[in-house]
Amino acid sequence: MKVLVTGFQPFGKETSNPSYEAVRLLPDHIGGAEIIRAELPVVFRKAAGCAAAVIRQEQPNLVLLVGQAGGRSCITPERVAINIEDCPGGFPDNDGNAPVDEHIVQEGPAAYFATVPIKAMVQKMMEAGVPAQVSNTAGTYVCNDLMYHVLHLLATEFPHTRGGFIHVPYACEQNHPNQPSLPLNLIAKGLELSIEACLEHQQDIKKFGGNTH
Repeated sequence: MKVLVTGFQPFGKETSNPSYEAVRLLPDHIGGAEIIRAELPVVFRKAAGCAAAVIRQEQPNLVLLVGQAGGRSCITPERVAINIEDCPGGFPDNDGNAPVDEHIVQEGPAAYFATVPIKAMVQKMMEAGVPAQVSNTAGTYVCNDLMYHVLHLLATEFPHTRGGFIHVPYACEQNHPNQPSLPLNLIAKGLELSIEACLEHQQDIKKFGGNTH
């Protein structure tokens, strides 16, 4: 059993990115599964291309993508990725790309739903004292772009491989005093628990986990 876990390189003026820094802290094996790590660029399409190369090489059974969502206060497994690239405020990626209203995959489906048990992941984290909740939007930036691309790849080439995306808040170590944050080791613990939940649940649990708005 192989689990691929990806995180991002530092974004903008940041010197670190908690998504990959937390991935670095994961043990080499979780629940008997080998953990494979990959650090991806914060660049539309390029991140997905790097992830696809690792997936094709390693043939993992499970793919968990991790990204930073500054401003969120807890760890949030994403329910869905939509087929659109649209930079918030025109803010470019690390290569200067700033797409507006572009399809990720021409003629692709409007959206892909995560195939990992997002509610079981949240429940396992919450039971261990890690703040978590289901998210119903991955935005329209590089994180959503990556999630859509990878789920499209899995659906078309690796139908027996499950995949999903987890957003994490700022790490306390980044020193954003006016923004919610979590200690990096707690973020890593949440990721480890999420992987355990994926290995324990082929199907998600039935539990309320949506948002009213």
